[in-house]
Amino acid sequence: MQVVGLTTPHEVYVASKDRKFRINELLVIQDPYQGDLIGEVVESNSYNRFIPLSIGSGIHDGDVIESLKHLGYSISEDEINIGKVKLLTEANFPIVTGCSVRLPTFDEVRSYLLKGRREDGLLLGEIKNTEETAATMDHELKGLCEIYSRGQLYKTRNVPFFLDLRSFQQYPHIGVFGGSGSGKSFGLRVIMEEIMKHRFPALMLDPHYEMEFSERQDDITEARDFSQDFKKFQIGEHIGVEFLNLSKRDLLALLSSVSPLTEAMSSAVEELHLRGDTYLSFSNRLELLTEALEKGRAKIEQGLKQDLDPMEKDKLSKMKELLEKYQNIPLPSVQGIAWRLRRLYNSGLFSHDIKPVKEAMMQGKLAVVQGPIWLLQVFSTYLLSNLYRLRRDYKDGELKGEAGGEYFPPFIIATDEAHNFAPKGRDAATKGIITEIAQEGRKYGVFLVLATQRPTLLDETVTAQLNTKIIFRTVRASDIATITEETDIKAEEARRLPYLPSGDAFVSSPLFGRTVAIRVRYPHTRSPHTQNPLDEIQVQRESAEDKLFESIKPHLPIYAANFARAVEDINGATGQHYEVRTLKEALEALVEKGKLKKQSSPLGDIYLDADF
Repeated sequence: MQVVGLTTPHEVYVASKDRKFRINELLVIQDPYQGDLIGEVVESNSYNRFIPLSIGSGIHDGDVIESLKHLGYSISEDEINIGKVKLLTEANFPIVTGCSVRLPTFDEVRSYLLKGRREDGLLLGEIKNTEETAATMDHELKGLCEIYSRGQLYKTRNVPFFLDLRSFQQYPHIGVFGGSGSGKSFGLRVIMEEIMKHRFPALMLDPHYEMEFSERQDDITEARDFSQDFKKFQIGEHIGVEFLNLSKRDLLALLSSVSPLTEAMSSAVEELHLRGDTYLSFSNRLELLTEALEKGRAKIEQGLKQDLDPMEKDKLSKMKELLEKYQNIPLPSVQGIAWRLRRLYNSGLFSHDIKPVKEAMMQGKLAVVQGPIWLLQVFSTYLLSNLYRLRRDYKDGELKGEAGGEYFPPFIIATDEAHNFAPKGRDAATKGIITEIAQEGRKYGVFLVLATQRPTLLDETVTAQLNTKIIFRTVRASDIATITEETDIKAEEARRLPYLPSGDAFVSSPLFGRTVAIRVRYPHTRSPHTQNPLDEIQVQRESAEDKLFESIKPHLPIYAANFARAVEDINGATGQHYEVRTLKEALEALVEKGKLKKQSSPLGDIYLDADF
């Protein structure tokens, strides 16, 4: 391998007769004056006599051809492999044309491939096209994880890729981008598995009900058991909001999450919500005030003059008192607040508190919070604010020398569909707290892992704070443009984004100072949603057929001449609602499956057990 053509301090072209160059592989350029320099292949081409060198592709054709001739290559006969190589560190001056190029040993490029200590790393997968270099690396780094590619599962043969957990203090937030079927969800699952390995407290917002870690992969013999490392919570069933502890700010955030509040509604909440309010006391106040505003002062005073039941009279007195105190609040505002409050109550939100989540995180576990997207947005506003406040108050107290405050550990917040929680160009209840954590969370030890199919729809302030970005296959031009703008991904890599195989990704991180091409490892656990829809339909059909067969078996044989009676007997015994037509269709289907057999008789068909 040799350097050919015109060179610069930044990049060179290398040629070989017998070796094809692999994208993203590292090479050592042996410059006689500057010593060994490390470069990365960013473009690879192969030519022979059937494909002339004059086709372009960014290569300085004249210079390359001329230097190839001088170096002994036969342009008309030889197959010539040419790679474009970018230097990882700028040279002092252009590289000497004709100097030798070789593959590095692992020790020569260790600092470029591995960051931090192995025991502090999140093992996400392997660095692509490093197989030859990996042959010379330490034994304890070989075969650390399983890779799934082209229908096969195998121990990694490349250099492992670690994301240094300790580096979060400096580069705190991660973005995971990729379209449907790109491997993004697998990547997010792998990240959370690695976080659980380190027993680092984490919170996962799961709008798709798929972040389940108790089911191990069947095809990995050494799959780790994570069943004790996470806790799963359903909003309204296991966790919720303790109304008594709500501040006016919290209540406003919750109500606006259901539907945006008008300025008049916000002012009304500020007036109507009193310190120490329970859900019952606050909702009763809204109900009584609504009725008072509807009746009006005159009707209430008239009612008080009448001989009424003591309870009714007391109610009218309270209504009068509320009307005098809150007469300036418009009726539509009170009704709007009451409607939002009822919707929150009906979701079960006020039936529990967040104590189970706090306890799980204090134990160093992953707390997975599940619920419909709208309810997740409502609840997570309150949850994130409270957890972040606990951590912030503790750290601020520590810095002020105020010992004895309640300890709350550093933690990671992760979610899929991040553009719904921090959308660009519009408000969302969670946007404020996520933006605050993105900008200030680092100094308190609170970090984000945000996954989305549509990085273009993610708030720009948040996107800019995602120091490390893991980019899977992305097709939309607008999303690719956003990725290109927000990362150090090169033009050559950006062009490859729509064609990346599922599970392949580019990692852009200031920790590496360049984009690293990786393949994400096979997760130890599986999502509950991995069943193919066609398999699901088949299973359901077979199950229905089995149930049907068991329900009619006691009534066999069934005679076509007596179908009506058979339908009546089967429906009565099984609770089904067959008609003559539907029962006959069902019997014919069982005949086709071989579970029944059909015989002809002078009186019509007879359906019998196949074993009869």
